[in-house]
Order: sequence, then structure tokens, then C-alpha cells
Amino acid sequence: MKESDIFVSGGGIAGLIAAAAFADLGLSVVIADPAPPPKSAEADGSDLRSTAYLKPACDLLESIGLWSDLAPVATPLETLRVIDCSGSPPAIRTERAFSSTDLGEPVFGWNLPNWLTRKLLAKRLAGLSGVDLRLGAAFQSILTRDREAIVGLSDGSRHRARLAVAADGRASPLREAVGIGVDTTRYGQKALAFVVSHEAPHNNVSTEIYLSGGAFTVVPLPDHQGKPTSAVVWMNDGPVAASLMALDEEAFSERATGRSAGVLGALKLVSPRRVWPVITQRAAHLTAQRTAIIAEASHVLPPIGAQGLNTSLHDVSALVALAREMPEALGAPEFLDRYCRAREADIKARASAVDLFNRVCKSDKAPVQALRSLGLKLVHDVRPVRAGVMRKGLGV
Repeated sequence: MKESDIFVSGGGIAGLIAAAAFADLGLSVVIADPAPPPKSAEADGSDLRSTAYLKPACDLLESIGLWSDLAPVATPLETLRVIDCSGSPPAIRTERAFSSTDLGEPVFGWNLPNWLTRKLLAKRLAGLSGVDLRLGAAFQSILTRDREAIVGLSDGSRHRARLAVAADGRASPLREAVGIGVDTTRYGQKALAFVVSHEAPHNNVSTEIYLSGGAFTVVPLPDHQGKPTSAVVWMNDGPVAASLMALDEEAFSERATGRSAGVLGALKLVSPRRVWPVITQRAAHLTAQRTAIIAEASHVLPPIGAQGLNTSLHDVSALVALAREMPEALGAPEFLDRYCRAREADIKARASAVDLFNRVCKSDKAPVQALRSLGLKLVHDVRPVRAGVMRKGLGV
């Protein structure tokens, strides 16, 4: 039986970063995931979403030596443009831009394609001493005791660790194995993720366009075949999303251009499309005996305001800070209690805020739409409010 300090279930982005951060402290880590990273965006199962890594997340990656692997393929995010629309086709009625310079920062963060980030992180971890990376091996069982957790994997191996970390997604098998349930809110929405090229340059501006049905978010990427390119997440009511997925590429591109209110000119689909349900989900507890729950195993948020993975990396930062401060108590009750106190209130606040914002954004009721437009003006035009909201959104 292999012994290590920490076992991580889940080789997604959050799990890989957590493993690297623990190893940076000199701790031994076993990390397992049933699916190796896809080799390209077109490969089956590749995650076509992108993530805006806000400043705290970038600081974490820099501190553990991972940023140098990701920086060459990252696109800076200097401005967040928010547009409120009404009607069909969408007509812009309120538009505001939030600049990183308002906070005295050159950028809000950096945008990276999820599939490529996972591929690069897995490659880096494969060469790290102290990390046993087991891609292709699935979590199967866990037995916890006062001083240890014993984990079984699908490759027949067994592992003894002082702390088990569930970073294995919204349907987390490790979370379920330790008996932690979830509270789930469904909105009847689905989100489409894809990549487009467009006529106008994005100028390192991320744009969120609101209309009934949900947000249409356009985030800058490096040029593709010499053309400006962006990642898109498009939320819709479920039946609308299904009808969009059935369109051919040309018809889909035309619909996406219309939904974007033409802010970047004509959009052209340059990737496959992926679709997934939009939910808010929170684990009933963040810990069990010798076990910590992080990332989407702990919380799933609608894709608004770059809160999803950035909230997950706040979980990682909290766990790593505790491991640095009290390494002798790793996985002990006092360690896990402090993790709960560090993360519960923030997770609850962010989930509640994003839930409310999504409900307002998806509404087709005129009074709610008017409130949405007025709220955007208030948040932007009153400088102390703008600064406070921006700092809270960044997690600083």
C-alpha cells in the first residue's frame, strides 16, 4: 500500500493545481482521474470553455511555479464590458465598461482555454517530484480512520493518506462515498460553449451581453488563422439551446452574431459545440473525516462573472495556507474545522449573489429587465460602488 500525505480525487484544473501547490510545500501527493487530458480542442470530451484567471488565481499560480507554463498561451483581460439588451433582434439599451485601471491594476487577469490549461498542467505535474499522477485510474473506495484515509483505485492500487481531497466534479464520487449530499437549484437553462472568429478585434475586452434566457459571454483568445478569436458561453432556456445545437455551422454562426448584438461584427464558428445544464449546487458539508471537499465537488455556479473556477482556487488557497501553517495537523479535525470556517461564508455569499444575478438576467419580464439596466448604471456610475463590486468580484 502506497503512503502519501495527500490523496486528490480529480485531475481537472483545480485538482491539478491543488496537487502542485501541496507538492510545493514538500508534501507527497497522489492524484487520480479516470480520463487523461484531451490532446486537442476537437478531441472527444475536451472542455471548450475558457476561464478568466483573476488576480488572486494568477498570484497562486505564480507562487507555486505554474504560471510560466501557462503565460505563453494566456490572453490579458484589461476591460469588462457589460451590455444590457432587449427585444428581438437584441437592441443595446445600456452599456458600461469596467477597466482594470480603476483598481490600479494593468489587467483583471488572464484568459485561458480549459482543455489546453489541463493539458499543460498535467504535463508539468508528470515531471514534479512528490506527485504520483495516475491519469486513467478512477477513485473506487475510501475507508477513513482517526489518523488516515485508505483509498482504492480502479487500477487495483491502494493508498494511505492523511488527507483526502475531493476535486472530482459536480457528481463527485469521493464526496458521495463519504456521505455528503448536495443542494441543487435548477433554472431550466443550458449553456453552450464554443469558439468563434470575428471581424472586429477584441482589444483584450471581455464582454457580457444580457437578454432574457441568460448571458452571452465573449472572452478574448489568441488569434486563430490570423483572425481575432474569442471563447463564448451562451446561456439559454433548455429547448432553445437544443434547437441551437441542431443548427448547421453557418446558421448557428448567424444566430450567434445576432445574439451578440453585432458588437464584434460577424461571428464564425471555429470549434465544436459543447452543452451542459446550468445549475447552482452546494455540498451540504465541506468536510468529512480526513476529507476536504473543494471546487465543483463543493460548489457549482452559473457561468457568470468568472466566479466558478476562481472560487475553486480560493478553496485551494485556503487548504494550502492551512497545510503550510499547521502541517502536523493535516487532515485532523481542527485542520478541517478551520477549512470550513475559511470557506463556508464566502461560498454561500458567492452562490447566493450569482443565483440572484442569473435570475435577474434570464427574466423576460419588463420590470425585472428595467431593474437590471438600472442596476448596471448604478454599479458603474457611482464610483465607490463600482470599486467595491469590482474588488469583491476579484476576491481581493
